[in-house]
Amino acid sequence: MSKPVADFLQSSSEEPHIQRTKDIIKKYPEIKKLMGRNPNTFWYALVIVVFQIGMAIFLKDQPWWMIVLSAFCIGAFANHGLFVLIHEFTHNMVFKSRIANLWCGIMCDLPNGFPSSVSFRKYHLKHHAFQGHHDIDADIASYWEAKLIGSNFIGKSFWLMFFPVFQALRPPRLKAIQFQSSWVWVNLLTLVAFDIALIYFFGPMAFLYLMASFFFSVGFHPLGARWIQEHFLVAPPQETYSYYGPLNKLAFNVGYHNEHHDFSFVPWNNLPKIREIAPEYYNTLVYHESWTKLWLKFIFDKELSLFSRIIRSDKGGLQVTKGSESDFFKGMQTKESIATA
Repeated sequence: MSKPVADFLQSSSEEPHIQRTKDIIKKYPEIKKLMGRNPNTFWYALVIVVFQIGMAIFLKDQPWWMIVLSAFCIGAFANHGLFVLIHEFTHNMVFKSRIANLWCGIMCDLPNGFPSSVSFRKYHLKHHAFQGHHDIDADIASYWEAKLIGSNFIGKSFWLMFFPVFQALRPPRLKAIQFQSSWVWVNLLTLVAFDIALIYFFGPMAFLYLMASFFFSVGFHPLGARWIQEHFLVAPPQETYSYYGPLNKLAFNVGYHNEHHDFSFVPWNNLPKIREIAPEYYNTLVYHESWTKLWLKFIFDKELSLFSRIIRSDKGGLQVTKGSESDFFKGMQTKESIATA
């Protein structure tokens, strides 16, 4: 791109992952052995939840600047890890029981101070089934949002600082997805009760630590580049990008995003093995090696904006339903049937 654009890049093709999945499975059928659940993920989640709550209590009597600094240097990485594990529970890659995965996602939400796991599950599964469909894919900014932020570093810095707020304003656009459900209310009431209890017993500074960790983990922090890395067009028309840098060790391999979209039933611990088995399919794609470098590039490069995304109308034969998960699993069945044909 030679100059800032005022609209998304339109694509006439269906999402790019189905064909690659088909080709890889045909050439390397042993890759199916990587699919399955990893129940040990629960223990990682539990340890991080306990750690973050413990940190909040430990810092409750410290000055605000120390709390914010601790959140930036430590808490952001912990909360970001929990977001990745919420993602694992969202894909039912920890327990067979959907209910168990839902409750564990809510457990991961506790240090976030803000209910997000159930709504993330609802919208993220649609993202997999309808990648790039502006009226369905919550991962894409709204038109008003992209126009408001623009391509200058002030606007993009503001967007990163308040990224959760902007995401929370997207659901009204996504009319094909039913926002409210009993589980959304369970998530909300659980978090409200936890936040009230935390403030009552340990004071507002404990809550400040968790909220600062939450905002840094997804926004104005090098970790915030993870959201830029996944689908922002740094090398169009390629629309999905992986990150192979060292922070994958702390982020449960979430950087392996092409691999994840190609094989959505492979748990986090097996994602690097996909690239090892089929390197010619991933090493030939553009990928990132530094979230910090990408973070700075996004902020200061005027050629990158919220419009740096691909949108499409081709749904690959799928019909949109109000169900939060049915479209995703229909899409996966389609992908599997194509891959094994």
